[in-house]
Parts: sequence; structure tokens; C-alpha cells
Amino acid sequence: MGERPYILLSCGMSIDGYLDNAGGKRLLLSNDADFDRVDDVRASCDAIMVGASTVRLDNPRLLVRSAERRSDRVARGLHPTPLKVTVTGRGELDPTANFFRTGDVDKLVYCASEAVDGTRERLGDVATVVDAGEPVDLCRMLADLHRRGVRRLMVEGGGRVHTQFLTAGLVDELHLVIAPFFVGDSRAPRFVGDGAFPWGPERRAALVEVRQIGDVVLLRYALSERFEKGAARAGFEEV
Repeated sequence: MGERPYILLSCGMSIDGYLDNAGGKRLLLSNDADFDRVDDVRASCDAIMVGASTVRLDNPRLLVRSAERRSDRVARGLHPTPLKVTVTGRGELDPTANFFRTGDVDKLVYCASEAVDGTRERLGDVATVVDAGEPVDLCRMLADLHRRGVRRLMVEGGGRVHTQFLTAGLVDELHLVIAPFFVGDSRAPRFVGDGAFPWGPERRAALVEVRQIGDVVLLRYALSERFEKGAARAGFEEV
């Protein structure tokens, strides 16, 4: 593929690897201090991406919360919050979702070719719908984001998106936060699904940081040779 953004995948999960419970109420996997850390990482990125299922189920706003960080971005000639990105095969998205109606920033929807026309009609002017191939081609999407000036992309879920990016070897840096409890329900969504991942017993991922943040633990992994450059931009140092 051509040039693509530096990709940071960020995820919180239970001790047994679940992203949520199987009920209707959203499961909080982090704490205030870690939410602030995530906010800082968001502020360092050009775009934030989630899958369409996350838009539908979690209804996230995907905004930089800190007024100071928003002001700092504006002082650097940027929007207060990064570009919002989602990807969908069917285009079944609600134009009134928080993803679309919050934040004075562009929203991009990368859509499978067969669903492009219907998605554009459904969303109207709340987002730009981009043909991403049939089926959706992640490399095509990433090349388009790079052409739009996205140099640092934060991927925040859900499990299907995590699996697709990781099995494709497209993630440069992984932030994995472990919550201090179990979910214990196989109906709940997991961090990743089945797949052929580039990292296994014969090729271990490089752990570069372990940090306790209150009652959760951050594990930070370098997953590509691009890690050092991307980490430097975000103000991190290897440990």
C-alpha cells in the first residue's frame, strides 16, 4: 500500500478480555485518571476511528474533553477535536447519533461500495461518505486518510475493528488497559476475535511500558518499526 497514518489502537478490557457485558448498560472499564490519559492521547491525534457497531451501540461523542487541550490544538492551527472516522459495510447509521451531531469537525464514513448511495442519502450533509471498496479495504481507507492530512490515527474499537487492524499488521502502537474485574460471559464482546495475528509465540510483541493508573493497568506495546517516531510525536518515551 501507499503511505498511511501512524496507527495507535487503544482499548480497555476486563481481566478476562471482554470489552463490555452482555446487558444493555455500558460497562465502565476505566477510571477518571485513565479517561484523562485517553483524552491526552486523543488530543495528540489527527483523527479518531471507531466501527459502525460502536457508533450504534455505545453512541460515543469522540471529543477532546479538556478545554486546555482543545485550546492548545486551536493555537496550533487545528480543530479543537480530531477528525471523526467510522467504517461500515451496510451503512446502517443514525444521523442523529453523537458521532455526527457533536463536535465542530468533519466526520468521514468509509463505506462498502454497494451501500455508498444509500448511506449518502441516509446521512445527508452530516458526514462525508467515501467509497472504500467491496468489501471495505482498510488499506484503501488509510491511504485516503493520509491524502486528507491524517498522519496519526487513533483506533478505539470495537472488537471486530481491532481484529481487522491487528490481523492485517496495520497497528504501530497498542494501548491496552486492564480493569480489575472479570465479566465471565461468553455472550459479551471481546477485545479481539479469531484470526491469524502477526504476533505469536515465535514473534512476541514488544512491551515498552507498564503503568498503574489507580486501579487499572496500562500495557503499552510497540507493534511496528514505526513505533519510536510515532511515540516521540505524542511526547512518550520508551521505558
